[in-house]
Amino acid sequence: MNNQEIVAKVIFDVIKEHLSLAEVQKLLETPKSVDHGDVAFPAFALAKAFRKAPQQIAADLKEQINGEAFEKIEVVGPYLNFFMDKGQVTEKTLKAVIEAGEHFGDSTIGENGNVTIDMSSPNIAKPISMGHLRSTVIGNSIALIMKKIGYNPIRINHLGDWGTQFGKLIVAYKKWGSEEAVRATPITELLRLYVQFHEEAETDKALEDEARAWFKRLEENDEEALRLWQWFREESLKEFNKIYDMLEISFDSLNGEAFYNDKMAEVVTLLEEKHLLKENQGAEIVDLSAYDLNPALIRKSDGATLYITRDLAAAIYRKRTYDFAKSLYIVGNEQSNHFKQLKAVLKELGFDWSDEMVHVPFGLITQGGKKLSTRKGKIVLLEEVLNEAIASANEQITEKNPDLANKDEVAKQVGVGAVVFHDLKNDRLNNFDFNLEEVVRFEGETGPYVQYTYARAMSILRKADFVADAEKSYTLADPESWEVVKLLQKYPETVLQAANNFEPSVIAKHAIKLAQAFNRYYAQTKILVDDNEKEARLALVYALTTLLKEDLRLLGVHAPQEM
Repeated sequence: MNNQEIVAKVIFDVIKEHLSLAEVQKLLETPKSVDHGDVAFPAFALAKAFRKAPQQIAADLKEQINGEAFEKIEVVGPYLNFFMDKGQVTEKTLKAVIEAGEHFGDSTIGENGNVTIDMSSPNIAKPISMGHLRSTVIGNSIALIMKKIGYNPIRINHLGDWGTQFGKLIVAYKKWGSEEAVRATPITELLRLYVQFHEEAETDKALEDEARAWFKRLEENDEEALRLWQWFREESLKEFNKIYDMLEISFDSLNGEAFYNDKMAEVVTLLEEKHLLKENQGAEIVDLSAYDLNPALIRKSDGATLYITRDLAAAIYRKRTYDFAKSLYIVGNEQSNHFKQLKAVLKELGFDWSDEMVHVPFGLITQGGKKLSTRKGKIVLLEEVLNEAIASANEQITEKNPDLANKDEVAKQVGVGAVVFHDLKNDRLNNFDFNLEEVVRFEGETGPYVQYTYARAMSILRKADFVADAEKSYTLADPESWEVVKLLQKYPETVLQAANNFEPSVIAKHAIKLAQAFNRYYAQTKILVDDNEKEARLALVYALTTLLKEDLRLLGVHAPQEM
């Protein structure tokens, strides 16, 4: 049990006629100052039931509470302040972490249910930019967190491999491109052609008509159009995989938009059978006014289907294929209305499993406060950013530790980890500005800072030749170690909070706090001094390294042993 659960239990034992255990727990507070204890209970909530002043209620409760788990209980005005028995809590916490190891905080809540995670989803023939980083790394971290609480994650890369942009690309390639140039640098050349098309189309409106005609040929399985589409797709995937390899992220499915071309007719039939399709100015819509939403446009007046038709087909396919317990869509915040409509249409079709579909939105990465845009060619390439981060990490490691054996490997782990960590430490709904210099710093709230702390702690354990033993009793009661212990003890609820809110930043912030608490401890405590608490101090360091490494793993970041 964590400290709040322990306190809630002893209070509940005394006042169970008036409040439930859950209600007591909800009322508990964490005092801002350690001088006021570890947990505080405000007695106001009992004033009506007890018909006494809150100060008197607090004083009376103190007399009745079993104080075995506490160093002391103080009454301060209407508050009961609980000071935990540090030695007792430390002993139990260290034993639990040492026993469970990296599985501390695991649970079976998910009962091995499948969770589909729609993530990354770059567009074919366009580079993976910094804009794609968020969906990719947030999705991967959520997959790792869901696995830790007992779900089976299924990572789906719903590739943008269909649509009018392919008509534009074919026109641009046939007018201004060459096979040699595309083969030499596929994404760079295809992006150049895409940007050129938009520039030329501003003055030559006929280009848009040509693009539509080529896309129509593609939809009708025209041999040349299909050959070019397939080739653009294959070349793009080779480039994408270089970046996914750097991030060490893989997918269980690469079924993109094109995969659902032959599955949309069924969606339209289902909607017709339920009499949900209504005509509106020649187009077909589903009225969603009952959900306070705009109509969902299912089919245009020319018979063309839209994103929502495809996403309906994808949702139905995923439910049939994976029988998901949850279906998550890691897609930017600006798409939230689309997902509300998607769920509402599925609900209208009678698919109650749509309640388990969750749009997990996120904010933008900006540069210099400005949004990044592919169409205008304002793009920051993710591969370049990762390579620059690795080079920067390499420089700093060479400076700090020139004789490091596997320097290039560590530099890669630190550089890539820095970019991933920086993204995930931000609350996912927040926009943030990206500055590489800040991201790869070894000081401050960064990935390299957490990794460096881990490596420093590991060097202490190596120097001491320490072997943790769950059968031994490790007891500490000093204020510095207590700050570390409280963070270790909170880990299971931290993992659950991250999972319930689909919020990797909860894990990243725990890692930062843990690293900071350890560095304060390290600065004030001689860990390797031979005395009767040395083994306990080393056990604390061991437990800390176990959870720091696990925090980083859940974010998709390595924990190098040396730096």
